[in-house]
Order: sequence, then structure tokens, then C-alpha cells
Amino acid sequence: MAEWIDVTEFDQLPSGSCKVVSTTAGDIAVFNLAGEFYAIEDLCTHDGGELASGRCDGDQIICPRHGARFCIRTGKSLTPPAYEDVESFPVRIDNGIIQVDIDV
Repeated sequence: MAEWIDVTEFDQLPSGSCKVVSTTAGDIAVFNLAGEFYAIEDLCTHDGGELASGRCDGDQIICPRHGARFCIRTGKSLTPPAYEDVESFPVRIDNGIIQVDIDV
């Protein structure tokens, strides 16, 4: 069963930005990539550091600690030193509110 949680109002997350929300599933980074919203676990699988403060390069987030890259759309690990994917979460807009389903 879905457990949708509110992240922020739609117009408070402009294109190219990210917002981290703390949930019972851990911290989740929600990204706006050119009007499409994606959510991934905010935890590098290489060393457990956060990802959201890293630099975005297209649809990739670069870990600020050791440079591992992850696909924002899927959570897939793309480069060493991370070899495991991060979890991705469904995102929807409901009455102008961005929501993430943490029950996946």
C-alpha cells in the first residue's frame, strides 16, 4: 500500500533544484529535472555520505565526497567508487504538492 508524504509545493522546487526530506525510510532527495520530478535515497552506497549537496550533471548527481555518480532518474550507480544503486521512489503531484511514495 502506498504511503505518500508531502515534500513541498510544486512552485517551491524550480527546475534544476533539489530538496531533501527526512522520512521513516531515511533521507530522500527530490530533484526537479526540467519539470520532471525524481526521488532517490540521499545516501551514497560507497561510504554512507549524503548525495544531495553534490553537483548535478544532466541527470546525474555526483557524490561530493569521492565523486561517484548516480542516475537521478533511476538511482543506478554509474561510476566507482560506488558499485551499488541507491533506492529510487515514485513521485507525484497532488493538488500542487510534490509527494513521494516511501512504501516501495
